[in-house]
Amino acid sequence: MTCPDQQDNRPPPARALQGIGVSPGIVAATVVVFKRRTVRAGWHHLPPDHIEHEVDRFAGAIKAAGDELLLLREKLADDLADALSIIDSHLLMLKDKMIVERTIGIIRHKNVNAEWALAQALSEIKERFDRIDDSYIRERFTDIKHVADRVFGLLSGREHQPFAGEGQAVILVANDFSPEDTLRMQAGNVHGFLTEKGGVTSHTAIVARALGLPAVVGLEHATSLLTTGDAIILDGGSGQIVLDPAPEEMRRVQEENRCDGLLADELARYIHLSSETADGVAVRLSANIETLAELPAVLHFGSDGIGLFRSELDYFNNRRPPNEEQLVAIYQQLLAAMSPHPVTVRTLDVGGDKFLNRFPGNKAWLDRERNPALGLRSIRFSLYEREIFRSQLRALFRASVHGRLRILLPLVSAPAELRQAKEIVAEVLAELAENGYSVAQGVELGIMVEVPSAVVMADVFAAEVDFFAIGTNDLIQFSLAIDRGNQYVAHLYEPFHPAVLRMIRQTVEAGHACNISVSLCGEMASDPLCVPVLLGMGLDELSMRPAVVPRIRRLLRHCRSDELRQISRQALQCGDSDQVRDMLARQLPALCPKEFYQ
Repeated sequence: MTCPDQQDNRPPPARALQGIGVSPGIVAATVVVFKRRTVRAGWHHLPPDHIEHEVDRFAGAIKAAGDELLLLREKLADDLADALSIIDSHLLMLKDKMIVERTIGIIRHKNVNAEWALAQALSEIKERFDRIDDSYIRERFTDIKHVADRVFGLLSGREHQPFAGEGQAVILVANDFSPEDTLRMQAGNVHGFLTEKGGVTSHTAIVARALGLPAVVGLEHATSLLTTGDAIILDGGSGQIVLDPAPEEMRRVQEENRCDGLLADELARYIHLSSETADGVAVRLSANIETLAELPAVLHFGSDGIGLFRSELDYFNNRRPPNEEQLVAIYQQLLAAMSPHPVTVRTLDVGGDKFLNRFPGNKAWLDRERNPALGLRSIRFSLYEREIFRSQLRALFRASVHGRLRILLPLVSAPAELRQAKEIVAEVLAELAENGYSVAQGVELGIMVEVPSAVVMADVFAAEVDFFAIGTNDLIQFSLAIDRGNQYVAHLYEPFHPAVLRMIRQTVEAGHACNISVSLCGEMASDPLCVPVLLGMGLDELSMRPAVVPRIRRLLRHCRSDELRQISRQALQCGDSDQVRDMLARQLPALCPKEFYQ
């Protein structure tokens, strides 16, 4: 395979738009602006003898909408569990009293046409949702509107417009797409999409991630700013849209995508190999996931376990937080599917950029925090709302008999926080024993090292926990005082900053001095440029997106441990990040030519 070096040293684009990246991947293609004609629900008064016919017409549209969804569902692969569940929720909405019975009631009581009646019912539903404080639940109205739009289309005789261009790669731009629209993008030449509405937790975004389709949402006026035929580069990770890129930029991105396809074919043979260096030093390569729907990918790409299960998404996926029994079912399935590999579940990590108002309790903390990144979040929230924390811990320990569980506490900054958490753990274990529940022996308790104080106190923490997990995403931001989501300072976010490298090494040394394992689960773990430096520091585990595991395994198996240690030593001697990158550019092609093209 002869693909060029994929390092990106180009200057920032002169013309760019910023949306919300919800499904990673960078694609270059021409735009197709997809504008649906609004179905106007005009009012028509009907004579009494036409009313039942109109009810039947509405019922027929409801049935046809359900048949369309069932047909789409049958075409889906079983591993698209998230998409399947979303379609199931839309099928249930087609039976919901708020939609169906209310519309029929308006038709009969006001002697009006089905379109107007449905529009009135939808307006009433929207008023109810607008009164809800919880932004996540308010966002679920979008699903109801998508279902209603499908029925409107059937009532008006409108057919689905095709998405794909004539043999040409396209990026679709629209006000919004339904999850079902997104699923239809699987076929044809759609390489990504951009919408004016939506968010990270929208069902359309979830489906895009399940399909691996790069997507950016929440970019206001996108359909006005772009015109069919425009060339753009869409970055579904950062949310950036590059306008009118130079032809060579377009070709570069397209060539990188072609190379990625060739690389995937080559990496397939590494999926089932062991994760060890050329001289036999084992390193666990684990997966970061958020939902059970990602388990097929974890197993397919040969992960050695789950290094980070972000448990908070289970609290955001429904109208109310899950109860203990629901959590037990989730964790039981997770552990059983991965057994005998370890599963690290991070306890509830809310606050900062994650909504707190999903939870009941003392509402004092619902007041807008002036600096939420430094406020009531992560372990601090769990220690403040202890019943929520205890419920999750009870569920985790009850499920622990089904596999190998490790519990990870996020954003621990002081020994006092850890000790309070351990006291609650001890109380929960005593309660479970008193109530006759079985709990697995050897459940490990660890902390995330993601603030500077945790690094400085790592020797103290190491004596009190079973493992460390370094979260470099937050560690870099807190250490360098950089918000990587801020367009003015994001360029200062630097994984190779000497301070960052020294903190990682200090944490590893403190952990190993107390004979505990140290993993790393930030984005550095999936960056082939960073991995040799990290491995040379002696990390026991790297955790990353499932699809990246084979690539990192290939790199690992082509390196010797003594070579990696030498690379790491040289990196730690550098005075700034540019020196680190220059050194790596010289050393890595010889160390692993398959990964770093000369």
